[in-house]
Amino acid sequence: MSAASRAPQSTHHRRSRRRGGRRGRAALLATGAAVAALTLSACDFGGTSGGSGNTNFVAGSDGIATAAKADRKPLPDLDGKTLDGKPLNLTEAYKGKVLVINVWGSWCAPCRAEAPNFVKVAKEKKAEGVEFVGINTRDPERGPATAFEDAHDVPYPSVYDPTGKLMLRFPRGTMNPNFIPSTLVVDRDGKIAARSQQPLSEAKLRKMIDPVLAEK
Repeated sequence: MSAASRAPQSTHHRRSRRRGGRRGRAALLATGAAVAALTLSACDFGGTSGGSGNTNFVAGSDGIATAAKADRKPLPDLDGKTLDGKPLNLTEAYKGKVLVINVWGSWCAPCRAEAPNFVKVAKEKKAEGVEFVGINTRDPERGPATAFEDAHDVPYPSVYDPTGKLMLRFPRGTMNPNFIPSTLVVDRDGKIAARSQQPLSEAKLRKMIDPVLAEK
């Protein structure tokens, strides 16, 4: 074969390789975008705590799981320092109270979306004896978390838990918080009555709290 007949074939191969390279890069970019979208929608998953087994709670179609009074598990001992450096033990500080615990991070878009709802309901329910507390997690520095609280005028404290160690204290088979954001409602006996692992509207937050508040 002459040099003249080989030249067009070589050019064609180079063009094919370039098109193939572009397609490969496009596929990688599409995959990266899909992963980023999934990360944003799920925010975070901490699958090291809790687990399967005889859980004795019912998950509703609204994403709220509830447990009958006889089947509830005690809230584990959760303590640490708040974002402003004060010691706080949730079990001792809120004994005998209906307690709402919100697990959040300043980096979490769904947490930012639900924050105004928590602030409004917390202020509303304070007079009814309901207490709120946050657990701020996966924020390596306090600064962004403090700025988050200031921006939303959050009226309740948050325990600073940058490594998520408090989540590991929940025993297997309990309504442990696996996602960020997660919300727990604890009854007056210090037991977990309800859990949600998605951002909450005002209506859904009240729906979690009101049945527990009505208990005698």
